[in-house]
Amino acid sequence: MSNRSPDEAPAVRIGEAAALYDLAPSTLRWWERQGVLSPSARHGAQRLYREEDLRRIGLAYLCRVVGMMPLDGAAVVASGRTDLKAWRHTIHEEIARLEKRIEQAAAARDYLDHLLNCKDDDITQCPYFDIELATRTPAGPPRHPDLVTAARAAHARSHRPRDEKASNDHPRDEKKQPLPVCPSCERPIPRSPRGRPRTYCSHACQQRAYRARRKADTAIAIP
Repeated sequence: MSNRSPDEAPAVRIGEAAALYDLAPSTLRWWERQGVLSPSARHGAQRLYREEDLRRIGLAYLCRVVGMMPLDGAAVVASGRTDLKAWRHTIHEEIARLEKRIEQAAAARDYLDHLLNCKDDDITQCPYFDIELATRTPAGPPRHPDLVTAARAAHARSHRPRDEKASNDHPRDEKKQPLPVCPSCERPIPRSPRGRPRTYCSHACQQRAYRARRKADTAIAIP
């Protein structure tokens, strides 16, 4: 066993540490800022990386490049600052995310195989094309006799006025919801189709209430 202190242990600078894994030095700096790597030892302004630091960089590489983990997940797994329960939970989440991506990639591969094996000279005339449109695109199942009519209907739906969308998506009985009353003039306050509910029925009522509050505050302040 060596009696050499940690400060005397062999170390390399950031360029050499990055070259070991074919990375740019800026990548190691970025990983450090994002918490994937713990701050390295310094000699003046130079970062120093010892054996254990290089192994930690290797783990970060495996998480980010091989495991395709996002930065926040790699920070949990590679930094060495997380308890085992959180560490395992993060890995399970990443496996689930990758499984979903694998399913999407498999579906993409299957569809491209279908394109290669289609016997029609024009793929849009393939008897399975409408099924593909219905299951794989926002057009969905056919609700109109042709795509031109469907496109017009989709455009009309996307350009409905906001208040009309709200009334259609969340119908409500206006009679069951009485209008609020203005605290200044005690008249009903009309509902506004946009923005927050109004507290006063007009700007004049709002100013009147403000002046009344100021007058009351002044009267209280005078001994």
